Parts: sequence; structure tokens; C-alpha cells
Amino acid sequence: MKARLIDSVEIAPEVRHFTFAVDSLETLDFTPGQFVSFNRDILGKSITRAYSIASAPECNRFELCLNRVQDGHLSPWLFDMKPGDFIEMSGPLGYFVPKAQVHDAVYVATGTGVAPFRAFLRWQPVLSGPANLTLLFGTRSEAGILYRAEFEELAATRPGFRYLPTLTRPEAGWTGRAGRVQAHLDEALGGRTDMDVYVCGLKAMVDDVRAALKSKGFERRQIIVEKYD
Repeated sequence: MKARLIDSVEIAPEVRHFTFAVDSLETLDFTPGQFVSFNRDILGKSITRAYSIASAPECNRFELCLNRVQDGHLSPWLFDMKPGDFIEMSGPLGYFVPKAQVHDAVYVATGTGVAPFRAFLRWQPVLSGPANLTLLFGTRSEAGILYRAEFEELAATRPGFRYLPTLTRPEAGWTGRAGRVQAHLDEALGGRTDMDVYVCGLKAMVDDVRAALKSKGFERRQIIVEKYD
């Protein structure tokens, strides 16, 4: 099937938020955390890439949060798409989704790995549920804090939600957390080992966080991960 670009806007340097529609469907069924795969022939070679959906289900639309990979095959083409352009897609697929019974949880993300958690937090069973939730999000600079206003508003309006951004290369004047997400895991957990922890980002971070959680006594079923490389 084909996805039609409705709009794309820059939300950080070299990062864009995309809105697509699947005109052949009235409803695109998916669970937050799943991904779609895009396919295009580029220079005679078929290129397929998977991207996590950054929105909750809504009619036949879905949203993505993508960074431009300078030497990438597909992302530069996507960044050049205009509203009304089409691309072949398949899915949604994937198992990085909230459990059927939403428990207290910590979400750990870096960079565009925050996309599935934005979807989680816009989904009514999570958004309006009683679970205590923490989003620990790491990026390089303040300009790269994706969806900052949304998450800050959610922290102010949804009881039980905490938002913990941290920067690895903070500029002068930054008064928030600094360092990698691994350095702030204990704060996010609050001494608890009875929660679910979802982790999404590059392999090195995901592996570090998973190892730290296991050392604290978390069981495998409590640690749900998605790697981007």
C-alpha cells in the first residue's frame, strides 16, 4: 500500500516530524510502539527501512519522527518529500508495545527513540490510566529535546507522570540534568524494582540500561527493549 505525505516540519536540527495518510484505508489499525516499513527504489536498488510510529491510532493517519542520516539511502529522500507525494509502505508491525494491563513503568529513550513513547503517551489506555509513568529522555543539546513542550505539559497535567530530560553536551545556562540516561536511571526508578522498564535507542545505550536493570534484580519480563541499530 501507499502512504501519502500530508505534512512535515522540522522539530530539531536535522529532525523532522512527518504526518502521513493511507488513502486506501478508512482506519490504520496498530498498537502504539509498532513500526511501518518504507520501500523505494533508489539508484536501481530496493531500499527498505523501518520507522517507529510516533502517534496513537487516528483514522488512517500516522506520524513519524525521523532524523536525516547524512550518508543514508532513504532518509534524505524522505526529507525532500513534498505534501502529496507517495511512498510504498508495509505494516504496521512489531512487538514493542505497552502490555495489555498497563503497569507503573519507566520509559528510557535517546534521540528519535522517543517516538514510540510519544505514541504510548497519546494512547488513551495509558494517558487516562492510573499508572505512574516516568520518561527519561537523553539527547545532546537543548535544541534536540524532541516534543519538549508536549511532555512538559503532560507532566503538569497528568497525575503520576514525570519527565526527566538530560543532555550529554549542555550549553552554558542549562540548569537541568546532564550526562547520559544511564547516570539518571536510579532517579527514574526511585528505588523500585516492581515496575516495567521500556528502553528504546541505540544498541550501546539499550544494552547498558538492560545490564544495569538486571544487576538491580529486574526480571527479563520486566525489561522491554527496541534497538535502532
